[in-house]
Amino acid sequence: MSQALPLAGFRVLELTNFMAGPFCCTQLADLGADVVKVEQPGVGDHARKSPPLFNGGDGAGFLVLNRNKRSLALNLKAPAGKDAFRRLAERADVLVENMRPGTMDDLGLGPSELAALNRRLIFCSISGFGQSGPWRDRAGLDLIAQAASGLMSITGEPGGAPVKAGVPVADLTTGLYAALSILAALRERDRSGRGQTIDLSLFESALALGVWETGLYFATGEVAEPLGSAHRASAPYQAFRCADGYITIGATTPANWPAGCRALGLDDLIDDPRFNTPTARKRNEKELAALIEAVTSTRPRAHWQRLMDEAGVPASPIYRYDEALTAPQTQARGLVAEVEHPRVGRYRLVASPIHLGRTSPGRPEPAPLLGQHSREVLAEAGLADEEVERLIASGVVEEPG
Repeated sequence: MSQALPLAGFRVLELTNFMAGPFCCTQLADLGADVVKVEQPGVGDHARKSPPLFNGGDGAGFLVLNRNKRSLALNLKAPAGKDAFRRLAERADVLVENMRPGTMDDLGLGPSELAALNRRLIFCSISGFGQSGPWRDRAGLDLIAQAASGLMSITGEPGGAPVKAGVPVADLTTGLYAALSILAALRERDRSGRGQTIDLSLFESALALGVWETGLYFATGEVAEPLGSAHRASAPYQAFRCADGYITIGATTPANWPAGCRALGLDDLIDDPRFNTPTARKRNEKELAALIEAVTSTRPRAHWQRLMDEAGVPASPIYRYDEALTAPQTQARGLVAEVEHPRVGRYRLVASPIHLGRTSPGRPEPAPLLGQHSREVLAEAGLADEEVERLIASGVVEEPG
């Protein structure tokens, strides 16, 4: 990674699996941090074997999610492995882990133990429900957090079965909160010279996303219900059927409402008392949606997109991923990158969406093989060659076969 990137010079130790922790550390790695992914020998991050697999047996999601990182395969249950990890922690800026609460303490590698070695270390823990509270010891996954937080209760069509979000939104949001928290802790460390612990949970991150829904409940006592693609407070703001799929339209502002009506040829609705105020439109949104869809269903998505663009009304067809990934905007912004992996060969991925004026993330590096950087990372921690050789010979450390 370029030394010009914002987080160049910071060392992050990542002890995480699957999604939330790796996603957090990927944000840091994209911005230049040296992320060392510490993995169990012979196993590694469980996502390495999550289908679909590339021809070399590597999980496609793992390859996307772990770009720009180095891998150290180290057995943390072995005394020699713990000692080597402590050497790493002495020189690290950040540690991110997503084990069950208490596991790092049980290993003798908890925040208090490591803080005694490195008072500047920022120790970030990600778990299902947090490091305290009556649900502390519950196993937590994205699905569980979506259920417990209320997100699944409002997702899907009215009257239908509960539906989880199409992407692991609790995991991903927690990863972003973690990256934000780490940056804040690093900034505070500039003033105090001290690290601190960070405690994040999938449950709380998912609950925090319910802005409209919690606001509704605290203000009125009303419990939110599923709305399909509609908005909690505004209309028209949803998906409408076209002749070849669906388009989303958000004609909710004082300027966009009449502009959208004219683009659809529904000029008579502009001053219709059923729809001429935001409150009236929301109250009669089902009737309004039926009138709009009777028009949009007669022509293809591209036709309505062109008219909405001309009218300045927010709109987009609902694209599948094959359409979104090849869209002109995606290509123009350089969001799809191609990298060369030592086993898989060339593969494509969606790169960082961050665009900084002077120090934007550059071309990503491929995800590492399990233990690909074991030897060099340990050498950087001050271990002599003969120490590293003994660790490899004993199986405490692994290199690629």
